[in-house]
Formats: sequence, structure tokens, C-alpha cells
Amino acid sequence: MDILSIIDKKAEGNELTPEEIQFFIDGVCDNSLPDYQISSLLMAIRLRGMSDNETFALTEAMLNSGEKLDLSAIKGVKCDKHSTGGVGDKTSLVLCPMVASLGIKVAKMSGRGLGFTGGTLDKLESIPGMKTELTDKQFIDSVNSIGMAIISQSKELDPADKKLYALRDVTATVDSMPLIASSIMSKKLAAGCDCILLDVKYGSGAFMETKEKAEELAKIMVRIGTHFGKNTEAEISSMNQPLGKAIGNILEVEEAIDTLHGKGPKDFSDLCLSSGATMLLQAGLYTDRNKAIQDLKKTLEDESAYKVFRSFVHNQGGDITYIDDPKKFPVARYVIPVRSVKEGYISEIETKQLGLTSVRLGAGREKLGDVIDPTAGILLNKKLGEKAFKGDVLLTLYSERPGMGSLVNQMLNLFEFSDTPIVVGPTVEERIKLDPSTDSFVIEKEE
Repeated sequence: MDILSIIDKKAEGNELTPEEIQFFIDGVCDNSLPDYQISSLLMAIRLRGMSDNETFALTEAMLNSGEKLDLSAIKGVKCDKHSTGGVGDKTSLVLCPMVASLGIKVAKMSGRGLGFTGGTLDKLESIPGMKTELTDKQFIDSVNSIGMAIISQSKELDPADKKLYALRDVTATVDSMPLIASSIMSKKLAAGCDCILLDVKYGSGAFMETKEKAEELAKIMVRIGTHFGKNTEAEISSMNQPLGKAIGNILEVEEAIDTLHGKGPKDFSDLCLSSGATMLLQAGLYTDRNKAIQDLKKTLEDESAYKVFRSFVHNQGGDITYIDDPKKFPVARYVIPVRSVKEGYISEIETKQLGLTSVRLGAGREKLGDVIDPTAGILLNKKLGEKAFKGDVLLTLYSERPGMGSLVNQMLNLFEFSDTPIVVGPTVEERIKLDPSTDSFVIEKEE
């Protein structure tokens, strides 16, 4: 078996065997294959695609390339949730405590932000003292005692993905559906949970720009998870505007705390309720979706979810006085309001550009070594469908960097206005799962 014949076979559009795919991944991990040959096969996959069996084999080879977490010591049903990324997406900070307070065990590994999407770890680490690196025993003990833990991904987990992703990023092969799906699902499967919920986003602030592309990716990932015996479902959610009103690390933590007190933005709260209900149904703790949503709302009203979050922060070294009194968080030196010069209903927001602006303000990183300013970010005052009058504050910029006032005109260009009211659809638009008895997808649309 040699790599040239494998590249040629895929370039001709033929199906690779599991043995050929394993040979490829072995060569990636032991550095016996040069980058140019790996990149050549990645491009052939991007151009020719992969069958389900090829995608399953690639996922399996990747998840077996490193360590796999053994979560058998955690009592109860273990669930994980993954978002494909967006602007203002602080969902894990609220969703995980909500479902944990109702009996789900959340053993979650998260990542850092890169480009226009924020990272859960960066948000958590804006809380003074918060640690996201735990030993396996600390991780398991935390989930058993509190119901949840969120930690950084182990360096030994799925090393094949790290090498392949770095090459995909510089070879125009990032947008290959089989490569995206195997990258995400190999890590989720290696993380060892029983149930996986996938939040697949589309729109102006997501990697998938159209709903059709989001559905395609969701179906591939659901099929992979089901193939490997995991209860896997997906939700398709809109990222045509930031989720909630806060973009940036401390700003998002503060918004998450507000939401845990029952005072969060409607679109963000609705997404947490929808995803939480799906997870409770997946775990078999509920059979009625409406009942699950009612009980999730109660976790915000009686602050049981807030108490779980507080315990989680304390358990991972965070200073809970900042959770009890978010006014203790520092505020950026420069606070710059952006006021509307038009009147009308907000009909469109260039969400990705807002995310990129938050990076420029200091809230994110363009490359892995960049240092994040936790105080930097954007706070939206107007969302889709809301009416703005001349002089109203559309958003506020926060930064430690001087000269950011020059961004005001650019920010004004990111909003479109309508003379008449517009209808804004639900944040979660549909749910997708696979019926194993018929091998067909069941799609439940949100009204």
C-alpha cells in the first residue's frame, strides 16, 4: 500500500477502503507522510467527496489516533453539546448548568476562539482564578459532585485532527463536508459521552452561510454519531445576528449570569431552552418536550441553574465574588457608543463583521499566540426587528486600545433598515435526528 495510489484512487472518484484510510492517518500521525502528499489527498477529498463508509472510517481512524476518555466512573447519563461557532455564542455557560440541575451529567471539553468566533475557554478564563485544565480524576469528581465540568481539550486527544486541521487551513480544504464532520465528531466521540447534541449554525455570522449547507453538515454528523452508537441529534439555528447582545469575554460572562437569573435576552434564552429540552429527551430523563421546557424555565426562576454555575466556577478555582457581583469585573478604558443616523426597523446585520471588529478591539485572536483582552467587545442595543430612531445607540464598543473611535462609521454600515416592520423567525429553526429503523432523517421544524 502506498500513498500515491491512494491519492490517485480518490482523485479518480473511487471509494477508499478502511485500510487505506487507516494507512493515511497512520502516516499523518507518525510523520512518515510529507505535508504535500497529505495536502494532495485532502484536496482530492474536497473535490470528490466521501461516501458514508469512507467518512465513518476516517472518523474512526482519527478518534483512535490518540487517547479516548473513559467516563465510566461518572454516574448517570453523560451528555455533550457542540456548536459549530458563531458571534456572541456563550451557550455552554448557561445551558450546561440548566441541564445539570435537572440530572444530566455534562462532561465537556471546549476550545478557544480563533478568528471571528469566540471560545468558551476564553470566556471562562476571564473570571479571575478560573482553571480549565484539570486532571482526569478532578474532571470526573467535578461532574459527579456538581453535575458538570468544562475543561480544555487534552493534547493527547485526536492528534490526527490537529495535524489535518492545520493543513486544511492553508490548503483551501476547510469547507469539505466529510473533513469538517470527521474533525468535529472524532473529538466528540473520543470525549466519551453517551449523548451528543450538535448546534449547527448558519447565516451571516456562521461558517455555514446557508441553511441548506447547515442541514447537509448536520445530517452527516448525526449519521456518524448514530453509526458509533451515540444518541446524536442536531439543531439548526440562525446566526444572522449575534446570539444575545454581548460579544466579548467579560461582557458575555455578565450576560450569561443575567440569563441564569432569568433576565437574559430572549433569543439566547430560547436557544438554551430548546437545546436543554433536546438534551433531556436524549438522556431519557423526560419524554415530553413541553414538560422539559417548563422545568428548564424553573431552573432560571428558582436560580437552581445559577447555583450549579456558581459551584462549577468555585470548584475550578474561580473567584465566585465576581459571579455574585458582576459589577466587580473591570470595564474597558474606552467605551464608545455608536448612534444611528437613520430611522427604521433593523432588517439586516453583518454579523461576521461584528465578530471581526470584536477581534480588532482585542476580544479575540487572529492567530493562536495572540493575547486576549477580556474587557474588550461589543454590546448591542438594537437587534433584528427592533425600531431605531436617529440618535439611538445601536451598539457600544469596548476596548483598551486607543483610536477605536475610527470604527464608528464602519459599524453604521453593518446595519440595514426597513421602513416597515419585519418578522424575525425563531433562533432554533429545526431539529434533526436519524430513525434507525428506517435509516431516514426526522426533521422537526420550529414554528
